[in-house]
Amino acid sequence: CKQEMLQKKNAVLVDGVILNGPIMDSKAGEKFVEEACKIIMEEVVQKADDVTEKVCEWQAPEKLKQILDLEMRDTGECHQKILQLCHDVIKYSVKTNHPRFFNQLYAGIDYYSLVARFITEALNPSVYTYEVSPVFLLVEEAVIKKMIEFIGWEEGDGIFNPGGSVSNMYAMNLARYKFCPEIKEKGLSGLPRLVLFASEECHYSMKKAASFLGIGTENVYFIKTDERGKMIPEELEKQVQRARKEGSAPFLVCATAGTTVLGAFDPLDKIADICEKHGLWFHVDGSWGGSALISRKHRRLLHGIHRADSVAWNPHKMLLAGIQCCALLVKDNSGLLKKCYSAEAAYLFQQDKFYDVSYDTGDKSIQCSRRPDAFKFWLMWKALGTTGLEERVNRALALARYLVEEIKKREGFQLLLEPEYANVCFWYIPPSLRKMEHGPEFWQKLHQVAPIIKERMMKKGSMMLGYQPHWGKVNFFRQVVISPQVSREDMDFLLDEIELLAKDL
Repeated sequence: CKQEMLQKKNAVLVDGVILNGPIMDSKAGEKFVEEACKIIMEEVVQKADDVTEKVCEWQAPEKLKQILDLEMRDTGECHQKILQLCHDVIKYSVKTNHPRFFNQLYAGIDYYSLVARFITEALNPSVYTYEVSPVFLLVEEAVIKKMIEFIGWEEGDGIFNPGGSVSNMYAMNLARYKFCPEIKEKGLSGLPRLVLFASEECHYSMKKAASFLGIGTENVYFIKTDERGKMIPEELEKQVQRARKEGSAPFLVCATAGTTVLGAFDPLDKIADICEKHGLWFHVDGSWGGSALISRKHRRLLHGIHRADSVAWNPHKMLLAGIQCCALLVKDNSGLLKKCYSAEAAYLFQQDKFYDVSYDTGDKSIQCSRRPDAFKFWLMWKALGTTGLEERVNRALALARYLVEEIKKREGFQLLLEPEYANVCFWYIPPSLRKMEHGPEFWQKLHQVAPIIKERMMKKGSMMLGYQPHWGKVNFFRQVVISPQVSREDMDFLLDEIELLAKDL
C-alpha cells in the first residue's frame, strides 16, 4: 500500500511517513458514528422512561473486567467489536435517567440538554476566546446574566466551571484575594492566619478547598446547626469573635442553600447581617438548592440570597441540564474575577485583535481549556421557558411531599424530620424490630437494615436509593426527587419495594 502511494504523483515521504492525503477513513468513521448513535437511541434514550428496564445490571468488579475486556492492544479492533463494546458499556452502566434512580442529587434526562451535548461534543470547542468559540461565549454571557437576575442582583459576573466543589474553591480564593490582593504575587508567607466559617452540614468541598488553597482545614470553623440542619447565626457570631480574640483574620462565611443530606437552607438574611457587621465575604453554596430560585412558590427558601457576594448554583441537579453544568456567580462587576485569576497569556489573549477583546473571557478562569457547559442549560431554557423549569421544581417538591405523607401512613416507616426541599430522609424498621425497645441493641440492628436493602435492590436492579448515617443517627435512606419522569406510582413502588426486599429481616 505504501509502495502504491509512493508511486502516485507528488508523493511525499518524511521519516518513513507518507504525508499525502488523510490517514483516517472518513466513510468508515461516519458509518461507525451512525451505528453507535443508533445504539444510544435504542438503549438509552428510548428506554429512559421505561420502568420495566433495570436501573443497573449489577456485576462484581472482577466479573465486569472480564465481560468488558478492558485490555488495550497494539492493533485496533474491528468496528463490530467496538460497537458491541459500546452496547456492553451501556448495559452495565447505571441508568441515571431511569425514573427509579433516586441515589444522587442529579437524575433524569432532558432531551434538549442531551442534543446540546451532542452538538458540543461534535464541535469540540473550548471556551476561552471569541475567535474560537463565538457562539458559546455569547451563550454563557446570556445565561449568567439571567441567573444573576434570579439571585436579585442588579449586576454581576460569573463563570461556568467543573462542579460545585470548584465553584466553592473559586469563591474561597476570590474572597481571600479581595481580603489581601497582594497574595497573587507574594503568596502565603506574609499573611496572617486566615479563618473561614461554614456550617457543620456544609459540603465537604469546603475542607478540600481550604486544603488545596493552603488555608488549612483546621482554619475552617464549623458552626453548629439546629435540629433541622440549619446554621445557628448566634453560634456564627460567637465563632467570629473567638477568631478575632485568637488574633486570626476571618475573611469568609459560607452558607448552604440545600444541604447534601437533609436539604436544609441556612438563614441567609441573618448570616448576611453578621457578614456586614464584621466585613466578611458572604458566599452561598446553592449548588443543590439554588434552582428553587426559579420557582415563585419556593424561592422563599433562599430569602436574603441577594445579599451574598458570591453564589454557587448547579443547573445539572434539579433542573437536569446534564453533568456538568455549574456556575459561580459574583456580585462584584468591576472585573474582580479577572483581576484574581488572569495570567495575561500573550499567545491567547492578544490585545490588538480585530474584535472587542472583552469577549475573550478565558482569563477570568483558572482553566485554560473549558467546556461550553452553559450551552446545554441555554438550549433547554430556550425550549422550556422559565415556566417549564419552574414546573420541574414545583413538581419535584410536590412529589416529595406526597412521599412524606405516604411514609406517615405506613407501618415500619419513620421520618427523620419534615423536609423543606426534595430530600426525604427516613428509616425502614422491619417487622422483627418493631416491638423492640429503642435502646442500643435496637439502633445497632437498625443500622444494618439499609445496607442490606440497598444490596438487594441493586442486585435486583429495581431501583437505586442512597443511605447514610448522620451525626449520631444510624443508617437511614435519603430519597431525592428530581426527574420529571418520576410519577406518583414510582413513589408508591419505592415504599412497596423496600417492604418486599426487607420482609425477611
